[in-house]
Amino acid sequence: QVQLVESGGGLVQAGGSLKLSCAASGIISSINVMGWYRQAPGKQRELVATITSHGSTNYADSVKGRFTISRDNARNTVYLQMNSLKPEDTAVYYCNADSVFYLTDGYWKRGYDYWGQGTQVTVSS
Repeated sequence: QVQLVESGGGLVQAGGSLKLSCAASGIISSINVMGWYRQAPGKQRELVATITSHGSTNYADSVKGRFTISRDNARNTVYLQMNSLKPEDTAVYYCNADSVFYLTDGYWKRGYDYWGQGTQVTVSS
């Protein structure tokens, strides 16, 4: 099976930086798209950034120029470097992996829309 494990959240002052990591476990051949989403208290989950296996990226307007998404395909890991953090960036950040080609019970299968457990990012003013 496929599991996503995030790390790197924490408490930081406004203007500071944090780097999130998310590793996909399992016997995985490829992951098409990996990304980060966030959910603040009382709000819906929203896109932060995504990256394809070829390195094409997409960012929410609110984080452009401050956040950078990257990935290591060999390690099935995605990163989110967050700079110039603002209090409004405070949220639980979730990792997502979509269109994952993996081995299970001796068969290769493609699964969709996997989520990590979330990691809290708190930015104090």
